[in-house]
Amino acid sequence: MATTSPDIATGRLAPDQYAANFSDIHPPLGDHEALVEADRCYFCYDAPCVKACPTSIDIPLFIRQILTGNPIGSAETILSQNILGGMCARVCPTETLCEEACVREEAEGKPVKIGLLQRYATDVLMDETGEQPFPRAAATGKRVAVVGGGPAGLSAAHRLAMHGHDVVIYDAREKAGGLNEYGIAAYKAPDGFAQAEVEFVLSIGGITVEHGKALGRDIALSELSQAYDAVFLGMGLAGVNALALDGEDLPGAMDAVGYIADLRQAADLSTLPVGGRVVVIGGGMTAVDVAVQSKRLGAKEVTMVYRRGPEKMGASRYEQELAATNGVVIRHYAKPARLLVENGHVAGVEFEETAEREGRLIGTGATFTLPADMVFKAIGQTLVPAALNSSAAAIVLEGGKIRVDDERRTSLPGVWAGGDCAATGEDLTVAAVADGRIAAESIHRALSA
Repeated sequence: MATTSPDIATGRLAPDQYAANFSDIHPPLGDHEALVEADRCYFCYDAPCVKACPTSIDIPLFIRQILTGNPIGSAETILSQNILGGMCARVCPTETLCEEACVREEAEGKPVKIGLLQRYATDVLMDETGEQPFPRAAATGKRVAVVGGGPAGLSAAHRLAMHGHDVVIYDAREKAGGLNEYGIAAYKAPDGFAQAEVEFVLSIGGITVEHGKALGRDIALSELSQAYDAVFLGMGLAGVNALALDGEDLPGAMDAVGYIADLRQAADLSTLPVGGRVVVIGGGMTAVDVAVQSKRLGAKEVTMVYRRGPEKMGASRYEQELAATNGVVIRHYAKPARLLVENGHVAGVEFEETAEREGRLIGTGATFTLPADMVFKAIGQTLVPAALNSSAAAIVLEGGKIRVDDERRTSLPGVWAGGDCAATGEDLTVAAVADGRIAAESIHRALSA
């Protein structure tokens, strides 16, 4: 490769282009549109959409409430099962959950727009009243520590507060919200919605948030277990999987999660540098988010490379189509073999083509090279076991995550866990919310015994 300076620049677009590129990707339904869409629901008995929802929201009921002119009641139905229903309506892959199970999808290929209807109802409640619809029970005198202010932690804290317990959330960052605040594409939840929802959750009372407190750095699990009646671990995954290639710590090789966080917190997107040629390694939602946002920041060429076929990608079919329609090229069956370096800066990636043989992925020996000014690693995150402190030996891990039972109890008495840090099977916002609620109910039963 010829020696060139990396093409990394800020301000690639006009100000109005940034505004347009990062505006709401799914404009909300108006009142009439919501009524028309709600009227499409068959209100099925034993509705398959409810079974497909990790938080088991009574979808036919909340849609019927919209249809009968009661969006506030509809929102309460949603939030009683999923207190982060507003954000989940924006970011959940409904196309592979409730909407895929919709009988209209099977019959017509056009499901009821459940996600948009859920957003409509929750937005009405938050915009028109902004009031917490759930009363807080009389104080029990019990105190619970929640580690992590993301979806799992917020869900657990809210349900515990409903039951009258006092909750302290310890969050490593300056803002609560977890991946809802720091880890999703900006065009999915613009206008500060993540923080508005955090404030809505906390408004029930009885919840205190301690910012800048990370487990293993500022607080110890053993100390929390002694100081509180119960502990819930919902700190997510702080580690980032490495490529295990020489040069990945050099300028130009970047962590996709960290870059998305910087983008989410940028007051002016024109100040965020982006490469002219961007290569994203990975096939999940994070890979799509960083690829599409790079394109919307003005990158000239963006290529995603995934080691298997499209059907094995963690990103849904809709997300893959979103990437393609934004000009992202997706290449399959290739794995990174070597980072190309020029003048101390990553300048490209050499890939080896792969193939599947009897269910196993193998390298074929054939290679190709993609030049790049920026290379994003988006191959998953990991739990940092050291954060569990001296209790690591007592907390059993499973597949690199905290092993929990059906009630989200860990192997350490008095400690529960949920969300991405727990081995519950699904790394989804809505699944994390369900974990938090399930754990909170289990904690409440334990504290009430």
